[in-house]
Amino acid sequence: MDLFGFAKDIGRRIFNKDEEAAEKIKELIEANNPGVENLEVEFDNGVVSLAGQCSSSAAREKCVLMAGNVQGVVDVYATKMGVSPAAGGGSKVGVEAEAEVAEEKVEFYVIQSGDTLGKLAKKHYGNAMEYPRIFEANREVIEDPDKIYVGQKIRIPID
Repeated sequence: MDLFGFAKDIGRRIFNKDEEAAEKIKELIEANNPGVENLEVEFDNGVVSLAGQCSSSAAREKCVLMAGNVQGVVDVYATKMGVSPAAGGGSKVGVEAEAEVAEEKVEFYVIQSGDTLGKLAKKHYGNAMEYPRIFEANREVIEDPDKIYVGQKIRIPID
């Protein structure tokens, strides 16, 4: 999927003016270095467009989640986020790249009131003590496993 929707009023506040949004979002993604090169970020009225070359589909997803979980962002377009094929030989973008470089199955989940990573682990894996797996898959958007917020969008690795 190349368009991801988010809740505009939820998330980490990293910019005060729309004019600085693109640069601040780019800095956030590059500081967490999920595996993207030649990153370009555009911001227009709550819509972020990302471009660059990702080392994996997971890196692409993490870039999208980092951008989307910023207060003031409504949608993230990732049509220009290429994923390097595992075996080399060029690159693809968008859905075509995701199909070719499917490394792991993930489910996107929006945090609800009362959720904890332990509850999500119990629901998805049958064991609340598996919560570090969810935390590690979202380290770029969750700084502390005890501090998640309603409306935050995360990745849940599926077996």
